[in-house]
Amino acid sequence: MSLKHAVLAALLEGEASGYDLAKLFDVSVANFWAATPQQLYRELDRLSEAGLIAARVVQQERRPNKRMFTLTDAGREDLVAYTTTAPRPTAIRDELMVQVQACDEGDTDAVRGFVEERMEWARGKLARYDKAREWLLDGRDEETYLREAERIGPYLTLMRGRSFEEENLRWGERVLAILDERRSVRQR
Repeated sequence: MSLKHAVLAALLEGEASGYDLAKLFDVSVANFWAATPQQLYRELDRLSEAGLIAARVVQQERRPNKRMFTLTDAGREDLVAYTTTAPRPTAIRDELMVQVQACDEGDTDAVRGFVEERMEWARGKLARYDKAREWLLDGRDEETYLREAERIGPYLTLMRGRSFEEENLRWGERVLAILDERRSVRQR
């Protein structure tokens, strides 16, 4: 997947500024695609030049003017074509996994701390996902939302992000328990 398609999919939510998209990426798209604001702005320029999105300038008093972006028909067609292409399998590249792999020879206490940090990160993301879920549901239960909402894609990806972070917590708890048990056995 390219950043191109993540941006086009994000614009399905409606017109947005680059700043709005950066916030949207941080809250909803980040559970499956990461991008810095600089990458996002460069991609918006490329998509605009390619005619996949349209940009308009909004004049503002006391603030710099801002550009608002919308999906064009060509952008929608590109997304339709993209959804018919089989995705590549997920490949995990995680530095923490390499450190855990080497913890028997390395500094186990440091690795343990990194696992705890990852767990805190996961808790923070879960809290953000919970806020996003509340916003999406808007007082409805999940069944009602899934039956009545105009778009369910953002909710489905949010569910995946939550599952990922919940699994990070389960895994972290197990790793910490194992490391603690091994330390206890060695100290005897």
